[in-house]
Amino acid sequence: MTTDDESILVQFGDDACELSRGDAADLQAALGDALTEKREFFRTAGEYREDGSYVVSRRSAESTGNEKVFRSFDELRRLYERLPATFTAEDVSRTGITGSRRHMLIRHFAEHPAFDCDVSSRSPLTGTKRTGPATDAADATAD
Repeated sequence: MTTDDESILVQFGDDACELSRGDAADLQAALGDALTEKREFFRTAGEYREDGSYVVSRRSAESTGNEKVFRSFDELRRLYERLPATFTAEDVSRTGITGSRRHMLIRHFAEHPAFDCDVSSRSPLTGTKRTGPATDAADATAD
């Protein structure tokens, strides 16, 4: 990246883009917003924080008791991958997550498009991983 008083030249590999300082500030704000995005689903929300962590919370909840912080979204994905094909809160608790956060995570896995999961039973709350073409489609859209 190079700069002068009027513009900023940003390079991405072999490509370069010259931006006015105003456009560069707009790009910086847009990137910041994208990197710290919060998505709300039906019952849960997921938030990417500036430090790279990912937070799963109850939608519209104000208390930290209604959230689980992961070091990254990949850490949440690894947790999901370790769960059996059909899983309950008890299975989630084996990963060290306790209380109502276990149920919140099952719902988040079912609501977030990056996970190939459905809620298959409400009592007890049970998540079921989909298999076959639906899994491949979910994997393609998650990246």
